[in-house]
Amino acid sequence: MAPRSEENQPRDVLTGHKVEQYIATNQIEEKPFKTEIVWKNVAAFVFLHYCAFQVYHFYRRDLFMFHTIYGFIAGYGIVAGAHRLWSHRSFKANFPLQVFLMILQTISMENDTIEWVRDHRVHHKYSDTNADPTNSNRGFFFSHMGWLMCKKHPDVKKYGAKIDMSDVEAEPVLQFQRKYYYPLVFLFSFFIPMSISMYFWPLTIWQAFCAVICRYVLSLHIVWCTNSVAHIGSWKPYDKTIAASDSLINGTFTFGEGWHNFHHTFPWDYKVSEKPLYRHNFGMILIDFFAWIGWATDLKVASEDLIRKRVLRTGDGSHPYAIEEARKKKMNEDYLNNNVCDTEISTEASSEVFWGLGDTDMPKEEIQGITTLNKKFE
Repeated sequence: MAPRSEENQPRDVLTGHKVEQYIATNQIEEKPFKTEIVWKNVAAFVFLHYCAFQVYHFYRRDLFMFHTIYGFIAGYGIVAGAHRLWSHRSFKANFPLQVFLMILQTISMENDTIEWVRDHRVHHKYSDTNADPTNSNRGFFFSHMGWLMCKKHPDVKKYGAKIDMSDVEAEPVLQFQRKYYYPLVFLFSFFIPMSISMYFWPLTIWQAFCAVICRYVLSLHIVWCTNSVAHIGSWKPYDKTIAASDSLINGTFTFGEGWHNFHHTFPWDYKVSEKPLYRHNFGMILIDFFAWIGWATDLKVASEDLIRKRVLRTGDGSHPYAIEEARKKKMNEDYLNNNVCDTEISTEASSEVFWGLGDTDMPKEEIQGITTLNKKFE
């Protein structure tokens, strides 16, 4: 393909980010694309929400609490399993823990783990471009749930095929899940919770089914907030050149997944946050517990020095490190004489575009800045 002129270069709102360079180099086409709705998916979501609202007619507090707890536990399959373990390889899990997380991920009914990981790695590698399945530049509704109601942009499939999936595809636990996915979904997502509901409460099969679907729909919207809400904020202490932003409310509401600016900057950090508080990061609670009993090992975290350097280089100036640096500079006479009053944050473009530990595009400096906790000794 012949080189394109400057005016025909692909549009990317993430100005200064290496995504722009990467897209131009690999010629990801931003050619006219007409969204094609998949009406059977639309009908499915309408039906699911209809079933969820039917719970209003037989609502019981104890029944609601049961399904809330069941869904809460299942959420760890996404947060700690599909996301932090298999998508980003931020820690290692022994066989029993892998099986446990696989079962919980199955209950979530968000496709099998291998497919979930592929979509998520593409999301990180080509964040907020047409190659991103949940591209937030196509609107809030699209990034929240609309992307599941229409055909994927050709770039998603084209560049998704380039993502290295050899590690997860080689996992026996995930191979088993993919082979028996629907029987596993029937058992853990429907049969068990419906049987418990009908045994302890006077529910019909239809009512028990609606209770399960209500839990499912609520859990979906919680997960979807990470793709939508977390990409419209303005708090970007680690990298101001990307759309992903941090949010205290979203961070707590989504099991700690809402600290999105940190996460997209350091996707391999098992905490997905710099904050050590458990109340804002339920996913970290589970991983730390299994690390304590020896089931989770080699937990990866960003070193303080690595975080500080990145904050000062690409952050928006809101991080305490940046504020501290500004305070020091204000005490410097030359700095004051030049009438520079704002935090001097580097305008250097972020050059790190990778999905997590194992991506060949991960810079050596980033790898050297990894601190490994609870190391496993062979």
